[in-house]
Amino acid sequence: MSHSVQGSVKDRKIAAALAFAGILLPGLHKFYLGQPRWGLIYLLLSGTPISKIASLLEGLWYLLHEQPEFEQQFSGSTAVAPVAPVAPVAPAQVSQMAEALRQLEQLRQEGLISEYEFEQKRRQLVEQIG
Repeated sequence: MSHSVQGSVKDRKIAAALAFAGILLPGLHKFYLGQPRWGLIYLLLSGTPISKIASLLEGLWYLLHEQPEFEQQFSGSTAVAPVAPVAPVAPAQVSQMAEALRQLEQLRQEGLISEYEFEQKRRQLVEQIG
């Protein structure tokens, strides 16, 4: 498991530890997560309590997420499964699935479900027609 290459799998515990270290040197966790602009902003704000409080809160937030959800958000890893032949699907079923996906997307945009939860539900819907 490599942590130095952007797009590689990021460990939430390491990110949280770096965020907590942000009380002394803010922004380390942002560089680790491949967000150098935010890292620089944290460094610029290091003389204020803003970056220290934000680092502490983000460290806690990272620990509250499960590793798969954390990876989905910060590693940019989206596994692509091989495509299998698809059987014909009834138009009514496609219409129902499209509506369900629209509603699911709306919940995600409103922040009522996470990106990880959205992806899990989307996969369930796709598997129902397959």
